Amino acid sequence: MRTDSIFYRIFQEFPDIFFELIGNSPDMANIYQFSSIEIKQTAFRIDGVFVPTVEIEQPIYFVEVQFQPDERLYSRLFAEVCLYLRQNQPVNDWGAVILYPSRSIDIGDIKHYREFFVSERVRRIYLDELSKITSLPIGIATVRLIVASEDTAIIEARELIERTKLEINSTIKQQQLLQLIETILLYKLPTITKEEMEEMFGTSDLKQTRFYQEVFQEGREEGVRLGKLKAISPMLAAGLTIEQIAQALELSVEEVQQAAQQQSVNSQSEN
Repeated sequence: MRTDSIFYRIFQEFPDIFFELIGNSPDMANIYQFSSIEIKQTAFRIDGVFVPTVEIEQPIYFVEVQFQPDERLYSRLFAEVCLYLRQNQPVNDWGAVILYPSRSIDIGDIKHYREFFVSERVRRIYLDELSKITSLPIGIATVRLIVASEDTAIIEARELIERTKLEINSTIKQQQLLQLIETILLYKLPTITKEEMEEMFGTSDLKQTRFYQEVFQEGREEGVRLGKLKAISPMLAAGLTIEQIAQALELSVEEVQQAAQQQSVNSQSEN
């Protein structure tokens, strides 16, 4: 599952988290609708847009999730925003929020757009610089779990699960948030076992949901595939051919060749 799809789901189901992230009241979510928007007659698609649902003087918020370095991010983002404004002619003001996992991923040059940043029309949020999970509102703490290290993810997830059960009164909202935590864990730890998940959540009805079963299976399949790829190098060393390895591991010849080439490059760089 891609990171941006997780954020899309977060903002669809919990729009109040976005407004907490930018320092506004979570109640603002009640007057906004979140969606992904494609700019007509171009190849541009904006990750997400919060548009006021009633005629009030509140800004439109463009949301960009950027988890990979991209030198051209800002030129693309402002082109998308300007095209949106031209095509839709909104009466509302606008702002933009860019979510990065860390400051090191933010490599774009802002010299052509610095006024937008100085005025705070455009804001950048580095998730790893948010406070510790225990001191954050539960929604923001859940978002921060996405950038937690593998060593701390399970510990932080346990804390979030307990907080969810204690702090969220609505049964529906509680289940949605628990499933979201579950999604993030499976995204971060694709080889986590079913027993570990069951011990952590301890809620039988949650474990039986179709969502849990589908996402767990997706994570497990990816973990199995990674295990197969790691086995290629010793099998080559043992004298097996690419074709024999592909047949034994139930992979395509192209997958084995690509993995063998990558492992060879990695080995040379280490030497």
